[in-house]
Amino acid sequence: MSGVAGAFLLPSSNSKETVLDRLKHMLPKLALRGQAGFGVVGFMHNKGVRYARSSRSPCQLSTIDYDEPDLEFKPHVAIAHVHGRSPRENEKRNNQPFQNHRVASRYLTIAVDGALVNSGELREELLSHGDGFSGDTDAELLLRLIEHACETRYWRHSRPVDYGDVFREIDSRIDGAISALLMDGEGNLVGFRNRCGLRPLEFMRTDDGFLLLASENCAFGGLKGKIEQILPGHIKYVDGKMGRCVDLRLNGAPEGAKLCAYEALYLGSPETSVHGRSHLETRYNIGVALGQIIARRLSSQSGSGPIIVCSMPHTGGPYADGLFASLVKGGVLADRLEIIATQSSQRTLLDAVSERKSLIARKYRVAGDNVTGRTIVIADEALIRGDTSRAVTEMLLAGRAKAVHWAIGSPPIVAPNYYGMQIDTIEELAFWQIWKRLPPGQRKQCLRFHNMKPQALGTIEKNIAAAINASSVTHLPFSALVKLLPRGGEGVDLSPFTFEMPTPAGQQRADRNLSDLMSRVGHSE
Repeated sequence: MSGVAGAFLLPSSNSKETVLDRLKHMLPKLALRGQAGFGVVGFMHNKGVRYARSSRSPCQLSTIDYDEPDLEFKPHVAIAHVHGRSPRENEKRNNQPFQNHRVASRYLTIAVDGALVNSGELREELLSHGDGFSGDTDAELLLRLIEHACETRYWRHSRPVDYGDVFREIDSRIDGAISALLMDGEGNLVGFRNRCGLRPLEFMRTDDGFLLLASENCAFGGLKGKIEQILPGHIKYVDGKMGRCVDLRLNGAPEGAKLCAYEALYLGSPETSVHGRSHLETRYNIGVALGQIIARRLSSQSGSGPIIVCSMPHTGGPYADGLFASLVKGGVLADRLEIIATQSSQRTLLDAVSERKSLIARKYRVAGDNVTGRTIVIADEALIRGDTSRAVTEMLLAGRAKAVHWAIGSPPIVAPNYYGMQIDTIEELAFWQIWKRLPPGQRKQCLRFHNMKPQALGTIEKNIAAAINASSVTHLPFSALVKLLPRGGEGVDLSPFTFEMPTPAGQQRADRNLSDLMSRVGHSE
């Protein structure tokens, strides 16, 4: 995953701040979306563009230094991208923002959050037209699609580009989750959110004369102005000379557009709000609900001290806080301590499976108070593959903890995710690893997914706990999650738990994945 941000200084502004000052304000607030570095591209009339790239986390951002130092370069518009490590984007030439290296009015640069499911089909089509690629990222592919539309419809005819027309075509052809910022060689700025709406994009007009765009509204914290969400299937166009700002709907009202559940549960900043409720509040409430479920299981636990409630950093804190409050209210003797420390901020969820074991071993360690003889409850937002949970459990047991329980703030993850989370197959999921080993009758019951009966869910949890060496694993029931999400889950993509994918190409790919697995399991019996 990644994050995008953009800033435009209106000609009428009398602010002493610059667009770079605003980016320095916003990027650290988006750091949860990418800790491996950031890139910035700025534009100034009569000066053109300048680039700045860094391998430092946005949390450490203090200055933005361009590759070509120029004290007279004072851009009126700039876009930025924060990114994590990705096996598909580990080459320097593929760092974002990505540009087409053309000059003058045919220059384009783009910053993308999300992923395309039908990238292979689109890439083959562009190759057949003679377009070339320097890498294999979706950012470059999207830029090539935009460039191709500009070339065939506008540039070769010496006509000004109609970005509403260009993105109308793009939105109708791509399948996936895309929020992007595009800047051209005339200083025009476009914010685009595709029709499925899985990835957020927010807009702010500040009181002191800036137009700002960002992946999350937490980026605008501390600034005064009007904030609005860019709706799915829309673009926000800002004219590079006058700063005229227009919101354009591309292909009619989107049907079934939904925000990815991972945004609320894991990816988004706790300070980001959706429909008036912060992710922090949602996660805390989920922790409270988990505490009510597992209090009975823990009431008989005893050891050399109260039960320790801790979180999986960096995103599990609110879950653990709510869980702790709920357990104490239920009469469970507990301490709220953080005993799992991280030695890097890198999210191992998004790394290549082949690299995860060594990365997990390097990232986590037991810290804080002595855990000898203590019962530990760890709050986490999701149990996806189980390798991190297993490694942490084994670390705690090696430290002579009496027992380790996991409280999971979501139902079992049953579906892959082709929309930027890099969960590309169902076989890598803990749910399916267990499912393959169950008797045929139990496998059938578990295929009801979010509608599983409690007995079937208990079977999955018991087997996952054994696989990760934990005493127990407790998932939040699907019905409870829906009630705790803003607006009762309305407008949220719940496909990780339902296997009902949000786009046609995604559903077809997931169905093929499931069919292949079932065929292999059937042949092995």
